[in-house]
Amino acid sequence: MKFFVSVALFFLFLNCFATAQTLIRDSCKTAAAKDPTLKYDFCVQSLEQDPQSKTATRIVETILKSKTYPPGTEPALRTCVELYDDANNSLNEALMNVKSGDYKSANVDLSAALDEPGTCEDGFKEKHAKSPVTNENNVLFQKILIPLAFTNML
Repeated sequence: MKFFVSVALFFLFLNCFATAQTLIRDSCKTAAAKDPTLKYDFCVQSLEQDPQSKTATRIVETILKSKTYPPGTEPALRTCVELYDDANNSLNEALMNVKSGDYKSANVDLSAALDEPGTCEDGFKEKHAKSPVTNENNVLFQKILIPLAFTNML
């Protein structure tokens, strides 16, 4: 009897996992179709991966502490930390707005957060310096774009 219960639970778990996979893929497909800057594969991978990944803020703070940044770029890096903090605040506001059903305000907050990685990159361009966090900013942009695309579907 225990064997049959175990098998039934296994198939139930497998079915739930498959349903979640389908929901993620369908949602990402719909969102990517509506927003050409959203990358389908990135959307799926982001929603399926471990949420404990490194944040851009932690990476920039590590660069600042280790002093491994190009000459003259410290002010731009410090500005990026402030921009990431602003983005975090906007994302928290967006979450509260989604929970209260105010999708228009959530969209505004998500759009504000979406600007921050590009603004960070602009700080390095103004200094004619190569940004040490371009990859992180591209990832952050995509990760903010996903919930923005989803709220646009509501």
